Amino acid sequence: MKIGIVGCAGRMGQMLVREIAATAGCTLAGGTERVGGPALGKDLGVLAGLDPLGVTAIDDPVALFAEADAVIDFTAPESTERHAALAAQSETALVIGTTGLNPSQQAAIATAATHTAIVQSPNMSLGVNLLLALVEQVAHALDDDFDIDILEMHHRRKVDAPSGTALGLGRAAAAGRGVALEDVWQKVRDGHTGARPRGEIGFATLRGGDVIGDHTVIFAADGERVELTHKASGRQIYAKGAVRAALWAQDKTPGLYSMRDVLGV
Repeated sequence: MKIGIVGCAGRMGQMLVREIAATAGCTLAGGTERVGGPALGKDLGVLAGLDPLGVTAIDDPVALFAEADAVIDFTAPESTERHAALAAQSETALVIGTTGLNPSQQAAIATAATHTAIVQSPNMSLGVNLLLALVEQVAHALDDDFDIDILEMHHRRKVDAPSGTALGLGRAAAAGRGVALEDVWQKVRDGHTGARPRGEIGFATLRGGDVIGDHTVIFAADGERVELTHKASGRQIYAKGAVRAALWAQDKTPGLYSMRDVLGV
């Protein structure tokens, strides 16, 4: 399977290059960078600290989607929306790890998924996707005597808050309770807030240092508390999951899938 990477010279792009090079059953189709970027024309293997792979960075995503069987995207919401349209036009499978998409951008991805297989997840790691399944089950089992809060911490350079993974955990909890997250979420608490409403799902965001990603879902009732936690110690777990998703999507019919589909959980 030929897998392409958009944003191939970035930190995640380089990890994806190394993961594809090391994974049986796939090969690197190519990679793109922004117009005028310093990586253009350079070998992707060299950019990723490997021996040359004979594939250079280009600035034409149309050519990349035409060449690849699947493309992996960990870029920015505006770029991901454009890439989803290209995937639909070329019927190329697309794996999306981008977070922070607005409702219009998410709707565009859903439309593109009527023409090709798209795997989208706020977090590509096996552990986080198992956590999503557990959170939904626990939220279903525990009634709203248990308050739910989601605490997350990331490095100081992260630009969106709460994290996409935290919002995904919130949606899992809301699904377990049979409600829409947007109807019960509380993203910010400040000042004299009054008593907490029953059934609210709260978020707390921490930013600092080089933390890759810590997430804890807290179910708190009178007299007891249940906490489910995942901590990432390396980003390679996201690359591994994304490549696994691309391989899984190879023969799938058009549709919008998640990592839970890929992992069967």
